[in-house]
Amino acid sequence: MKFKLTLLYASLFCTPAAFAQSTENVEVVTVTSDFRENDIQNVTASVTVVSADVIEQRQAFHLEDILGVGANINFSSGASRGRFIQIRGIGERSQYSEPNNPSVGLLVDDFDFSGIAGLGTLFDVEQVEILRGPQATEFGAAGMAGTIKIKTAEADEQQQTKFLATVAQQNTWNIGAAYGNKITDKLFYRVAINQFKSDGFVYNQFLDVEDTDNLDELTARLKLKYRPSDNTTIDFNYQYFDIDNGYDAFSLDNDGISRADEPGVDTQETHAFGIKASFELEQLSIIGSLNHSTSDSVYGYDEDWTFVGFHPWEYSSTDYYFRERDLTSIDLRMLSNQNGLIFGDTTQWLVGFFARDIDENMRRNYTYADQDFTSQYAPQNIGVYAQTDTQLTDNLSLSLGLRADRFKMDYINNEGYTEDQTDSMLGGKAVLKYSINNASVYTSISRGYKAGGFNPDQRVNAESRLFDPEYNWNYEIGVKGQALENQLFVRVALFYMDREDTQISDYDVQIREDGVPSFIDIIGNADVGTNQGLEVELDWQASDRLNFTLNYGYLDAYFESYVQANGDFIDKQWQAQAPKHSFNVAAVGYLSDSVSLRLEADGKDEYRFSDGHDVTSPFTVLMNAQLRFDWQDWTFSLWGKNILDREHYVRGFGGFSNDPRDEYATPEPYLQLGDGRQFGLTASLHY
Repeated sequence: MKFKLTLLYASLFCTPAAFAQSTENVEVVTVTSDFRENDIQNVTASVTVVSADVIEQRQAFHLEDILGVGANINFSSGASRGRFIQIRGIGERSQYSEPNNPSVGLLVDDFDFSGIAGLGTLFDVEQVEILRGPQATEFGAAGMAGTIKIKTAEADEQQQTKFLATVAQQNTWNIGAAYGNKITDKLFYRVAINQFKSDGFVYNQFLDVEDTDNLDELTARLKLKYRPSDNTTIDFNYQYFDIDNGYDAFSLDNDGISRADEPGVDTQETHAFGIKASFELEQLSIIGSLNHSTSDSVYGYDEDWTFVGFHPWEYSSTDYYFRERDLTSIDLRMLSNQNGLIFGDTTQWLVGFFARDIDENMRRNYTYADQDFTSQYAPQNIGVYAQTDTQLTDNLSLSLGLRADRFKMDYINNEGYTEDQTDSMLGGKAVLKYSINNASVYTSISRGYKAGGFNPDQRVNAESRLFDPEYNWNYEIGVKGQALENQLFVRVALFYMDREDTQISDYDVQIREDGVPSFIDIIGNADVGTNQGLEVELDWQASDRLNFTLNYGYLDAYFESYVQANGDFIDKQWQAQAPKHSFNVAAVGYLSDSVSLRLEADGKDEYRFSDGHDVTSPFTVLMNAQLRFDWQDWTFSLWGKNILDREHYVRGFGGFSNDPRDEYATPEPYLQLGDGRQFGLTASLHY
């Protein structure tokens, strides 16, 4: 109640008058994730846009490298990359068996890669858009907590040729090239290819090598744009990802020194094909897209983390997951244009239909299993949606969105377990916005959701077999504006999320006959989950040669009334992956017309790694720096990441022992270290 009163207070006193200024000569940051492209200052949601310039200044090669820019964003690894993302404390932290219904959607252009963010490479990317809060109207069940979109460079009349080469410590190198042109006056193309390699930061003592936790990521894209007439555009998009990373991240002493004799892998090969057609008619636009992707992935690790001979009774084990995933989606929508407004020319409208079909075959090869475990998982999703945007007065507008989804899934495994579930879910939003000059206040109510599911392991008790769908009500107030003669951009959002049947990740530990622990990952439902907080973004052009940015997030996230797998009743508990404070602060100074310096800090407060144990990541601040020299079309950057060499963690486990030196007697926390200090040099060409 106290937080709700704070929201009301803010809505009364955060008026746009304080920000009223002229809008001349203001650079527009466009958000493309909404149904209609819009200036970020006009988007009625909490949004962070990471531009191509910031991606280059941070030397961000992968999505995990830029998540620290956004407020209330976190990620979990347990793999070669941080591919499990949380927004406002909501999101998955791992996946071993199906089903895994992502809380955070991930798009690369129009391709849905939710749940497989390991392919989030960033070469030839125009911007990354992070939308916080439920996005059900636009993205359905994949946007319960928020959505991230990676927008790659388009094939069109205005194209840049790019070349990039990087060398850095840990035997790291990166090379990429992108080129586009026109074939005819109506047909354009763009080609991009990028290869990134690094030995990583783990030393394998047993094998005496430094590349068992390596990164080897190849990305290639081909785009075609065909404009047969002024009213018709057809886009073809092909993307290829070949991720061939190692995985050797854990050690008994949490020191980055591995003893594994059978280091793991984290690989993925993906082909994605898409076609999108847009037709402009007299009163409306029709947009249709068809996308298909195939992914083959292998995720595996040395379960004992050591070598044969280290254990007193020669315990040795590996665990591997092989997946084949096919996804096909169709999206068809009609949107009004200026000639198609309704209700006295005050209201824009749109209606749409969406269908998605996924086939996922999984095979688990585990040392202590009598045979390989195999499963077939086939979720299907059909949805319809509609939205109206009404200008009630010159300063007041109302947006109403509604989406209905039917989610059906079929599952079978070779242990004889089958499941057939159907969930029908309803979500949407209502947003009221008041604008004056170049400032606005909005207040919104939105509802997101994700489907329920089941825990397929045959050892799971009957009462823990199924879990229910989760719903997320989000109440939000935001202020956006410009001040100081357009030198200062301000975006503030206060939110209160009320989660129903909160899906909680837990695990059950069972001891095998030989005394070695076995872990069963399960999902359950808590009665109540509450996530509330604040997000602030400031961008201040202090002078012609000095720019400051600040992103700050405050998050209070907890759940109530939950029984853990071990039988403990949790009355109220702090949610995992939900640091109370997170921030990014950066300063860019131009020492001359061609030389600039960027200093930056990413900070996260202490947070729990999991809902199933109390191991935490401490408060951490990571410092980055870049010295940049521009010469004609070339840019040369000397850069450093984590320049203070601060030890930090990207995954943590607790409550068990994997150490034979004390005969597995003492439960210990085990931590995956984040990257240490790294310096490098990058040369890039743009013309």
